Amino acid sequence: MSALNELLSEVERSEARGLIITGAGSKAFSAGADIGELRHRTMREQRESTQYGQAVFRRLEQLRQPSLALINGYAFGGGLELAMACTFRLAHKEAKMGLPEIKLGPLYRVRGTQRLPRLVGQGRALDMILSGRTVSAVEAEQIGLVNGLVEDASFLSAKTYLGPILEYSQVALNLARSAVARAFDKSLSEGQAIETDLSTLAFQSRDSEEGMMAFLEKRKAVFNDV
Repeated sequence: MSALNELLSEVERSEARGLIITGAGSKAFSAGADIGELRHRTMREQRESTQYGQAVFRRLEQLRQPSLALINGYAFGGGLELAMACTFRLAHKEAKMGLPEIKLGPLYRVRGTQRLPRLVGQGRALDMILSGRTVSAVEAEQIGLVNGLVEDASFLSAKTYLGPILEYSQVALNLARSAVARAFDKSLSEGQAIETDLSTLAFQSRDSEEGMMAFLEKRKAVFNDV
């Protein structure tokens, strides 16, 4: 988790427009926590570890650059939680994912019970959480857990999906993501107030002017993220 936190610091300081996260090799995206290590923790260590993991995943979720999890194999427990903290998720057609911790007794750490319902709905989330069952990539796409399936879990596949999005104004992307996140659990009227505030901010940007001029001049916009 500390390695991920350091990576996020590097990405934040860089001029990168996006972040792609995938597993090493072809078998697993991430199989989750080391159970052997977990069983020797004290209650205090478990609480502190959970809080730290939540903070790191929240940092990933709020990263300035859009992120994509390329699920190239098994994604269980904390591995799936990592993917859910990303802006987008693509899965290899043979990938498997789930939150199997219920079979071991302890409740999930790192907000697995909070992100999953927001992605797939409460009913489907409870089905996965309380059964601990494994979900195929096909089912994951059907229920909205992943955004799409790929035949080849390569960097090129991820770049093909994310590339066109990253050509847009980063100002627009960040404000749109902020509007969705901030208004998610609000009433419609509260959400519309947030949308109004953020759309007004967007309208004041230079990229907004460039986008409108490019449309009128029938050319491709060149955004400078300001």
